[in-house]
Amino acid sequence: MKQIGIIGCGWFGLPLAQAFIKQGHQVIGSKRSLEGCKQLASLGVTAYPLDLNQDSFADEINGVLDCEFLVINIPPGLRKKAGKPESRYLEQLQKLLTLIGPRYYQKLVFISTTGVYPAKMDCSEPLSEADAAPHSDSSETLLKAEALFAQITNSCIVRFAGLVGPNRHPGRFLAGKASLSGANVAVNLVHLDDCIAAVMQIINAEHRANNCVNSTTEIYNVVAPIHPNKGEFYAFASAHLGLAAPEFNQQLMPTKVISGALLCQQFGFVYQYPDPFKMLYAC
Repeated sequence: MKQIGIIGCGWFGLPLAQAFIKQGHQVIGSKRSLEGCKQLASLGVTAYPLDLNQDSFADEINGVLDCEFLVINIPPGLRKKAGKPESRYLEQLQKLLTLIGPRYYQKLVFISTTGVYPAKMDCSEPLSEADAAPHSDSSETLLKAEALFAQITNSCIVRFAGLVGPNRHPGRFLAGKASLSGANVAVNLVHLDDCIAAVMQIINAEHRANNCVNSTTEIYNVVAPIHPNKGEFYAFASAHLGLAAPEFNQQLMPTKVISGALLCQQFGFVYQYPDPFKMLYAC
């Protein structure tokens, strides 16, 4: 039985916690509110409140940080327009890093996104984990966030592609919109179930859980291996819900195809939903 802490038990973190509990592991999780903690407790998670917007923290926060394995899942919220969400995100993570202090983990998994990869007009090769670059303000923020936790022994950065699953059907993303550019742009998506399975496989990997110290931070993309273009995919996805299809103009846009093959090569990982079209039936 492993002792696993999860910072941020939301859309991804909560079902991850439930999956670990089902395997017989002890899970300690955090939510920002006491009501959220009550929900976690009712589902078998030992819960502690943690709001990183606060300036001081109760000693009980040690309960979620004192574990063998830690998963950090704090959404960056970079699309919000009010204030400066990018600075708040980094401030929150810096506070968490300070709270972690000198603690040692058999594995620390930091959840990031594939927003760190630049799109190009001449995208001829899939992008690997080594191709991340600060091509925008948000990508620069994401890379700074990753760097904060890359300094921790046995850390692992996991970059999720666009997330779909329960209550996140991609047919609603663009339905009914008109004069959209980028019908040529490749779709990089991943289903919630594959995200959960990937993180579980990383943590459960025996050769990485025997108190070995990794001098190099591991980085893995989690993205379905099939990449239809936006024009075809979102027309099909909206029709799947009986919604009006989006209309695209003729303007071509920079694109990117992100590879999730490294995870498969190093862990023998197999995507349950390799095809975004078939993901729609599991949303």
